[in-house]
Amino acid sequence: MSPPRRHLLAAFGGLAAMPAARLRAQGSTLRIGVLTDMSGPYRDPTGMGSVVCTQQAVADFAGPLGLSVEVIQADHQNRPDTGSSIARQWYDQGVDAIVDVPTTSVALAVSGIARQKNKVFLNSGAASAELTGAACSPNTAHWAYDTYMLAKGTGAAVTRTGGESWFFVTADYAFGTVLQRDVTSFIEAEGGAVLGSVRYPFPATTDFSSFLLQAQASRAMVLGLANAGTDTANCIIQAREFGLARSMRLVGLLMSLSEVHALGLRAAQELLLTESFYWDLNDRTRAFAARVQPRMPNRAMPGAVHAGCYSAVAHYLKAAAALGPSVAELDGAAVLARMKAMPTDDDAFGPGRLREDGRKLHPAHLFQVKTPEESRGPWDYYKTIATTAAEDAFRPMQEGGCPLVRGPAL
Repeated sequence: MSPPRRHLLAAFGGLAAMPAARLRAQGSTLRIGVLTDMSGPYRDPTGMGSVVCTQQAVADFAGPLGLSVEVIQADHQNRPDTGSSIARQWYDQGVDAIVDVPTTSVALAVSGIARQKNKVFLNSGAASAELTGAACSPNTAHWAYDTYMLAKGTGAAVTRTGGESWFFVTADYAFGTVLQRDVTSFIEAEGGAVLGSVRYPFPATTDFSSFLLQAQASRAMVLGLANAGTDTANCIIQAREFGLARSMRLVGLLMSLSEVHALGLRAAQELLLTESFYWDLNDRTRAFAARVQPRMPNRAMPGAVHAGCYSAVAHYLKAAAALGPSVAELDGAAVLARMKAMPTDDDAFGPGRLREDGRKLHPAHLFQVKTPEESRGPWDYYKTIATTAAEDAFRPMQEGGCPLVRGPAL
């Protein structure tokens, strides 16, 4: 590791405690704020792992690009008011870009503030395809995954392979309801049907027994979990306790590697899920994982949201270097325009592009969780069932309703 990179890494430890106003006073340094869930249900698939991967992108790219970059972090507690307050304060006090932001309601609020302040928002943690649809913004890019990708990659495939009737357990906020809606459209397009659904209060629910009993009574073939994080894990554990796995296929519509790890293969085996990143996909993903794992919480392998933070920040830094830091600090929309004009390429996702509506394109993979007997060791959890090409994995641009889109989709 070169001396400049060591200096960058050593500086990260104290950044979270430094006031943003003081940071801005130091000159032409780009500031990136990781706004994430440090203490709630998404802390494992996002949280400190997103901070580590943002730092890794800075370590890998800032020095070679000749940039000075600092990183700060905060917990938005999955509350739109808290997230909005932090984002507004950060942008006002000199943060140039905000990254991650799990929970769709928070992400939509931050996207609006970024546009108002003409700053940059690099979403990786929130799933709603509305961020590149009717709510798209010239200041927002959407990395990693979205509800359309999850719906197409999982809902259609499971229905085609015999899961013709579904029951949904859905988190009652924008992410959950949009995901259920999108999955339903693919189920019905494949000739399947939704026999019922129930919404539960988020994030205040831990006992899912009454909802699961309703699912069991529906006699549906598939239990679709339109939630994420610890909520998904709790649903799977409780569903197995009630014996639902003997009569229903359990499908995690937003299931991450960290949830599979927490559950263990005995509980998670044979689940189907769609992800845009897996650490063991190829030589480049393995190289990226090897760089970040030593600093990941509990030495976990990075998941898709973590990889999205890395990839988004890497591409942001390339665009900022092309424009010059002084321009990047003043005009977030110009940075996004430059990001869209440049092809993307990094170890997490390989080559790709950022579409006019802000949607980052890369392949999506349908995985099945391995049985304990199939796994070769820790974090060897997925086997690939199918891959959807980058241009087909996400909603066609002309169907999203993004006002930034003019003319036919590219």
